[in-house]
Amino acid sequence: MEITIVVILLVLGIVFLLLEIFLFPGISVAGVAGAVFTAAAVWYAYTHIGAVAGNITLIGGVVLMGVAVWMFMRSRALDKMSLKTSITGTVEAIDELKISVGDKGTTISRLAPMGKIKINGTVVEAKTDNEFIDPNTEVIIKEVYKTNVLVERVENVLM
Repeated sequence: MEITIVVILLVLGIVFLLLEIFLFPGISVAGVAGAVFTAAAVWYAYTHIGAVAGNITLIGGVVLMGVAVWMFMRSRALDKMSLKTSITGTVEAIDELKISVGDKGTTISRLAPMGKIKINGTVVEAKTDNEFIDPNTEVIIKEVYKTNVLVERVENVLM
């Protein structure tokens, strides 16, 4: 009867630890329960059966946990849980031939500190140096990056 209790506690501990490792992120109830069940199996074996049974339970628990993790990873269960989609979207690079430093444009949305501007007939993402610029304000390009531009108000440049 004692061996059955030890085996049941050990199996429950391994099941809960597998749930913790593969299904629940972080430290959750399953991880704590798995550790408690496994420790209880080892404690019960040492106290009720003897030192040899406790040593066998301890070593067997570690080995069984390793085998269980190995078998779970080899199964197709992880393939069914994993994400198989690929990202097909791209960010359009700013055509440096159309837009260059010194060009003037108009803000479409509020730049706080990022937003949209229209420049040379093209709408692009723009950012400012920690400044908020309202819509329909004339801006000038200070720098051109791959995906956005750095702008400032035209009034700031003229001063």
